[in-house]
Amino acid sequence: MSNPPSIVFSEAKFLKACLEEKEFPKLYIRRDTFYPEVAIIGRSNAGKSSLINHLTQKKDLVHVSSTPGKTQTINFFNINDQFLLIDLPGYGFAKIQKELKKTWGERLSLYLENRPQLKLLILILDLRRDLSDEDKQMIKWARFHQKEILFVFSKSDKFTDSQKKQEEKRLSQSLKEFLNLDAFHYLSYSIKDNQCRLPLRDFITQSILTL
Repeated sequence: MSNPPSIVFSEAKFLKACLEEKEFPKLYIRRDTFYPEVAIIGRSNAGKSSLINHLTQKKDLVHVSSTPGKTQTINFFNINDQFLLIDLPGYGFAKIQKELKKTWGERLSLYLENRPQLKLLILILDLRRDLSDEDKQMIKWARFHQKEILFVFSKSDKFTDSQKKQEEKRLSQSLKEFLNLDAFHYLSYSIKDNQCRLPLRDFITQSILTL
């Protein structure tokens, strides 16, 4: 089998921001074949926007706010005309109005459940935190719908190397117990490390281009 074509992640362009299902873009690579999609989700302030900018080497592709909960739409990005990267609203921020939180939840469900082209869900977990109830709910949903999950432990630069290993062990053990699995995919990520984007790029590439 030949190697899949490489993806130039820096060839990233904003496509659309929306919440209504009827507005979700439908792009075809060829007739009857949608662009594969990779969605990134996590609790508010887990570092989702910074990771997307770092991954694509475009510092302003996604606005990074100091205030959690600012992503209020589902944002679609075209990556090198090979797949769509989806920035989903963060969850778990208590100060978001109840009605808005309900609307987000409903629209998220519509996207997550009705996009067969969704090939990979990247769940951002702050390495400094324990698994939240919302994290667990998202994991349960993904497993129920048989979506592949990659766990990305963000903000690893907040620790020394020895502390980082301890926190990775702690969080991966929590996931192991919750998933009741010995093996699952995860990696640590620091936006201060230019090389750490490479394993994430490789994983995305293998997930969507070898199907």
